[in-house]
Amino acid sequence: MISKVIIPAAGLGKRLLSITKEIPKEMLPLITTNENKSISVKPLVQIIFEQFYEMGFREFCFIVGKGKRAIEDHFSPDYRYLDQLNTKDKIESLTELEKFYNRIEDSTLVWINQPVPKGFGHAVLQARSFTNNESFLVHAGDTLIKTEKDENISQIINTHEKEGADATLCLLQVDNTEQYGIAEITGSNSPYHVKRVIEKPKEPPTNLAIMPIYAFGKTIYETLDETKPGKGGEIQLTDGIQKLIDWKQKVLACELTNALHLDIGTPLNYWNALKQSHRHLANNEK
Repeated sequence: MISKVIIPAAGLGKRLLSITKEIPKEMLPLITTNENKSISVKPLVQIIFEQFYEMGFREFCFIVGKGKRAIEDHFSPDYRYLDQLNTKDKIESLTELEKFYNRIEDSTLVWINQPVPKGFGHAVLQARSFTNNESFLVHAGDTLIKTEKDENISQIINTHEKEGADATLCLLQVDNTEQYGIAEITGSNSPYHVKRVIEKPKEPPTNLAIMPIYAFGKTIYETLDETKPGKGGEIQLTDGIQKLIDWKQKVLACELTNALHLDIGTPLNYWNALKQSHRHLANNEK
């Protein structure tokens, strides 16, 4: 059973300057609801952590880089701060913060530094000692994929384990393919076999975008070891996955359906993510 989650959060966030000069993009806030349906504002990376915690995961590895100390600080319980708040009115946000700290205390959190931002694939490669030859999940720290009862994430995990895959991807049909890795698949029913993946192609062969949540076996580390810098001079995870395909390994994909997909990687995407999270909140309150 997959029990470990890697959350890469070491990118510079250059497209979101100047806010990301001091604040990691993964710490940018989104609107969400608490268990009692009250409104809450949380950093995206906390929402992702709590999503996996509620699914039963307790082992997390965060890949961080220079200037990302704010993430580690946020995940370090500050009980003196809680005591200060307790001297004042008891507010709902205090209760939520206590719950967040309890979840942290109930989990194993590992922090690995990526000194130089060499790409998403390189970030995953840093977590080899954490996964210890086990299958694992990777979820980008700047994207939220949320479905009712998280059935899409469960489908990826179940497919990966049942089919004995070396990699299991999550795909979404998109109109604008420029900012995504793209997949070509075979088969008419999920799970699909993946025959090719390309990182941000100028002429995409399909509109099936690879969403940044994956299940991997240990072989991905071997392919990433052999992967040379690609787009942007970085070691791309997509290129490592293509090497799995070239090596005749089993790469499958599930298609994302009925999901809230929030990407905050650009100013426009972040603005849309705020609007969508608010709209999703409004719909849930009806």
